[in-house]
Amino acid sequence: MNHIEPEPGTRLELSELDIDCHVVRLIPREMARRFRLVAVGRDEDSLLVAMSDPYDVIATDTVAANTGYEIRPAQADTDQILGIIDRYYGEEIDIEKSIQSIVDIEVDGGASAEADPEQLSIEPNDAPVIRLVNLILLQAIEDGASDIHIEPREKGIAVRLRVDGVLREILPPPKRMQWAITSRIKILSGLNIAERRLPQDGSCRVRIMHRQVDIRVSIIPTIYGEKVVMRLLDKGNLKTEIEELGFDPSSLGTIKAAITEPHGMVLLTGPTGSGKTTTLYSALSHINSPELNIMTVEDPVEYELAGINQVRARSDIGLTFAAALRSFLRQDPDVVLVGEIRDLETAAIAIQAAQTGHLVFSTLHTNDATSTIDRILNMGVEPYLLCSSLNLAIAQRLVRRICENCREVVEPDPALVTRFGEILPDAGDTTFYHGAGCRECSQTGYKGRLAIYELFPMTRAIKDLVLAGELGTKIRDQAEAEGMRSLVQNGMEKVRQGLTTIEEVLSVAN
Repeated sequence: MNHIEPEPGTRLELSELDIDCHVVRLIPREMARRFRLVAVGRDEDSLLVAMSDPYDVIATDTVAANTGYEIRPAQADTDQILGIIDRYYGEEIDIEKSIQSIVDIEVDGGASAEADPEQLSIEPNDAPVIRLVNLILLQAIEDGASDIHIEPREKGIAVRLRVDGVLREILPPPKRMQWAITSRIKILSGLNIAERRLPQDGSCRVRIMHRQVDIRVSIIPTIYGEKVVMRLLDKGNLKTEIEELGFDPSSLGTIKAAITEPHGMVLLTGPTGSGKTTTLYSALSHINSPELNIMTVEDPVEYELAGINQVRARSDIGLTFAAALRSFLRQDPDVVLVGEIRDLETAAIAIQAAQTGHLVFSTLHTNDATSTIDRILNMGVEPYLLCSSLNLAIAQRLVRRICENCREVVEPDPALVTRFGEILPDAGDTTFYHGAGCRECSQTGYKGRLAIYELFPMTRAIKDLVLAGELGTKIRDQAEAEGMRSLVQNGMEKVRQGLTTIEEVLSVAN
């Protein structure tokens, strides 16, 4: 039986509870109204449900069958229950319709419908599973998550959302729904639900609340079952105006000058998840016009840009970055974007394109902007070719922004203040801030992210050093003598402006 007898005298005062709207919406509105009940809490296997009549077995069994959870009933005032229902279900936009709209999905490829010999009694197309997967997606999109991790554990399931670069755990679904959840996601993304031994990759597209989100799905087997990671690409969060990326006026002028050159290379460096793609797309959007033929090769194509020809690299069939770039040169391009320069072949073709009248954008994985020189030369590119091709290298990181809702003045650790003064000796008296933590930022003190960066233009003095065989420290010293500000200096400038914290800057750039 799913019905659990309430303890005698158990009564909830709903006005004193901090109720999560996602938990409330686990129960359909019509069912909540019909039985005068509302979900107010959730743990791994059960829902805490406030009811007018906690002994109504028909109501608890109906809710249990619909949600897949065991029900822990407790008594609450009927008027308070109806007030919660009106507050969470009574918006002008019908939440149920919004959730249902997430099923408007375009699937890449076809899914196998072969039955799993070990499948549980809960099927991937049952209403509770569909509703649960939809709600996980809905919460991730509403929270601004970039990734969803669904991880099988020995005695449960962990669901974590990556928000502002940090993983945050949410309340998990019951362990018994593990196979059904994974299979449901496989169906949506065009994967084989019968294959549980090998990694699989797929994708799908969802529309919810007038927002289109592309989802890349990766599934890999672990000792406790299959782990699912979903990367959410929300076009509504894509900033395509380069002025919105947080560059100061001087740096913005340097970037605009480099990306409007008739030829040459602009390279972005940084680790995965540092915002390189957003910056490159913003640069392309800034120069995009009917007079230019812009072509990109990416792995994968993260966002579709109007007026730009985008190609997805597929190394399994020989369509590598180098092969696509070689073909691009026969397509009369003006501007070319290569997802990443990984080897000498790609670097050589990119440099050839930059020297024959094309503007080339690409990325590298280096720790800072000046290391771009060492990295490309170590691939085997001749110094004179690099000097005649590279216009600008940009190193970039993302730091979390202090939550505006709970921002307050703080006195940091004296050691951090000393470090701040060493990095920005001319900062003078600075007022430091942090986020105290609130519901708006999920008690983290941060909400949203901003870029910190260093710009490394290829000046005449830098070219002379490269041609003379100088690398590493001497090139960086020359760049700083010409006014280049490091990543950590730019980050501390954001601290001085009250946008982020010393700890956050030092965690990503030091």
